[in-house]
Amino acid sequence: MRTLSFADLGLPPEIQRAVSDLGFEEPTPIQSLAIPLLRDGKDVIGQAHTGTGKTAAYGIPIIEAVNHAIRKPQALVVCPTRELAIQVSEELRKLAKYRKGIAILPVYGGQPIERQFHAIRAGVQVVIATPGRLLDHLDRRSIDLSEVRTVVLDEADEMLDMGFRDDIEAILKRIPGPRQTVLFSATMSREILDLAARYLKDPRTVQVMHDKLSVPKIEQSYFEVRESGKIDVLSRIIDLYDPRLTLVFCNTKRRVDEVAGHLQARGYLAEGLHGDMNQSQRERVMGKFRTGGIDILVATDVAARGIDVEDVDIVVNYDVPQDPEYYIHRIGRTGRAGKEGRSFTFVSGREMWKLREIQRFAKTRIAQQAVPKPHEITLRKAELLTERVRRMIEDQDLGPATLRVQQMMGEEYTSLEVAAALLRLLSGDGQKSDK
Repeated sequence: MRTLSFADLGLPPEIQRAVSDLGFEEPTPIQSLAIPLLRDGKDVIGQAHTGTGKTAAYGIPIIEAVNHAIRKPQALVVCPTRELAIQVSEELRKLAKYRKGIAILPVYGGQPIERQFHAIRAGVQVVIATPGRLLDHLDRRSIDLSEVRTVVLDEADEMLDMGFRDDIEAILKRIPGPRQTVLFSATMSREILDLAARYLKDPRTVQVMHDKLSVPKIEQSYFEVRESGKIDVLSRIIDLYDPRLTLVFCNTKRRVDEVAGHLQARGYLAEGLHGDMNQSQRERVMGKFRTGGIDILVATDVAARGIDVEDVDIVVNYDVPQDPEYYIHRIGRTGRAGKEGRSFTFVSGREMWKLREIQRFAKTRIAQQAVPKPHEITLRKAELLTERVRRMIEDQDLGPATLRVQQMMGEEYTSLEVAAALLRLLSGDGQKSDK
């Protein structure tokens, strides 16, 4: 399949602008396949794992089709859990940022129903709901589905596993008008196919087949870290492991520029690589990375295509990747040519579910690791410096330096004191100590 850009999809300017704000460089495979079909009004069965970008795959056509002048629900997304309903609502709000007058409401149990009554009365065009709470509203006649033209069953397999089949069918039967029905599921069980056969009309099926993970020599770890603490943790990892070359992955172009700038301000030899750079700029940055002119490259997934550098010691997922397959491509940049490599993933807040999905999909274990402490980094720097000193003694002519040390010893210092002072200076631990 040819790789599409969002510009190829011919999105309305307001949605294209929202997508640009999110920093996405190109549609994920499920978006490239599903968006044209959904915009054309087709019923769709989509097989895709969580984290593949499926929310935007159905969210973009929904936001585009909504008529803001009608203050009733026109699109309904049914989700298995309150967490997913909240997440979908947040993503759709970002996509609708520049489409004025569109109200999006998550409806789920555990939240006071009176608050939901108030929001519904104010006028809502897109409802994202868990099955039980939605049926509660329908029984109370507080939600009117007469204008609904698109229904999405998100993570349908999980809803069936949770025993929601009767609820789903009850909801679908209570939508009076003609509708477009969309079903997304990670698996295609007989029960899913039976549900699709009963409620979807001439559906188109889109599937995203993933690569298999084959990187046994890569040590995979993750850090649970707040968003605001990521740059500090990245700095500590680089200081602790002292890698020859480090590849840092971010999900957006804006984030690449931000992280590269922070690293440069801290004195690291780092540069960014993303799709807004022209070919000569990209070649210049890659040339510096290959030859050691910089030792940290911060990149988006799209910009990193074609990077083939054998000496990458560490890959850092500064952002959890949007698609489990991207994780495989990212960490596969290290551990090349039979060498061992390390990968670290930063996880914050509700991203933990994405990490679990990556482990499930990739059939791998990503171990949690404690954030390195400052004293561990100081100790590690001293160990690295000691090793460099040993190599220098064995490999280089130290005659001129020996004479200078002898001169200092003539000033009443012992050779041990001179060596210890130099070691502290070079390891960055030269501050005056407290008595």
